[in-house]
Amino acid sequence: MTDTTLLHHRAEGPATAPPLILGPSLGTSLALWDAVAPELSTRHRVIRWDLPGHGGSPAELIGPGATVADLAELVLTLADALGIDRFSYAGVSLGGAVGLHLAVRHPERVERLAVLCSSAHFGAPEPWRERAALVRREGTGPVAETASARWFTPGFTVPALVEDNRRADPEAYAACCDALAAFDIRDALPTIVAPTLLVAGREDPATPPAHLREIADAVPGATLTELAGASHLAPAERPGAVLAALRGHFDGEPGQGIAVRRAVLGDAHVDRAQASTDAFTVGFQDFISRYAWGEIWTDPTLSRRERSMITLTALVAHGHLDELAMHLRAARRNGLTPDEIAAVLMQTAVYCGVPAANAAFAVARRTLNDEPGT
Repeated sequence: MTDTTLLHHRAEGPATAPPLILGPSLGTSLALWDAVAPELSTRHRVIRWDLPGHGGSPAELIGPGATVADLAELVLTLADALGIDRFSYAGVSLGGAVGLHLAVRHPERVERLAVLCSSAHFGAPEPWRERAALVRREGTGPVAETASARWFTPGFTVPALVEDNRRADPEAYAACCDALAAFDIRDALPTIVAPTLLVAGREDPATPPAHLREIADAVPGATLTELAGASHLAPAERPGAVLAALRGHFDGEPGQGIAVRRAVLGDAHVDRAQASTDAFTVGFQDFISRYAWGEIWTDPTLSRRERSMITLTALVAHGHLDELAMHLRAARRNGLTPDEIAAVLMQTAVYCGVPAANAAFAVARRTLNDEPGT
């Protein structure tokens, strides 16, 4: 049975992962994020939501004279119903305006913020009021006819999203127009404390890059990314570029992985690896820092001690003795004692074979005996 008091939504990813809420643009549904959300859900509990009267959300959740604050309260009600206290948020256009409002008025709820193809002020209110009157009078057909030109670069479209626009409830769509007409949060932008990313479509006629630049200039520490070949619905038109930008913002740049890599393997090892990096190996080094160290080793589900034990076992099983020596030193740095390391290697003798464990013990003896102070 559908809950008519909540926004329609879709949850993806592990329930225990950090929550990330994705907001839509006017006239679209949660399908706007189809090419991005599944990839984000590998590291996050992703919650996509539909605007009232769009997709599966009840139209009666808002009415004439609605505000962005009303929509933001609906998002908070949804988060509360899902047991989510603090979350990261990314939104497109009207969904981005909701994110700005949340970051300003409810800073305790927003961990990190990304605002895509949006604005702190969507221009004079009259055009929005005129569009609201048109839709109330003639339905959403007229605005759906021009949607592709407003949303995408010439020659590109997503028919399913245009159909979402056509099927939106006229009264709810018009109420969203009322919200856009009244929205102006420019004066409050300097109060935002959540780390903020702005993403602009370089060919966006609805919210040109200047709108995002205005936000980036006002929000302390904000960063701005402009996407070439993107118009207003960047997640649908340039999903790869949007995904890369959001991953960097929400999951951490390689620098975070470098810090963990140094903590586990030691500065000397990382310095040698970086010094020997050239054009041929730079991509692989970035992959290691971003994926192995920036994602796997930073996952708090397992402690670093536990990860060291697992890694030692895997290296013994595959006979990677050079890597084993490196990770033996890392295991000591992560708090394992020589006795615990010996116990791990004894375990490998049972499950990986005596010859493999014999070779591992030889490497371990040399490596541990080389430790300072031993």
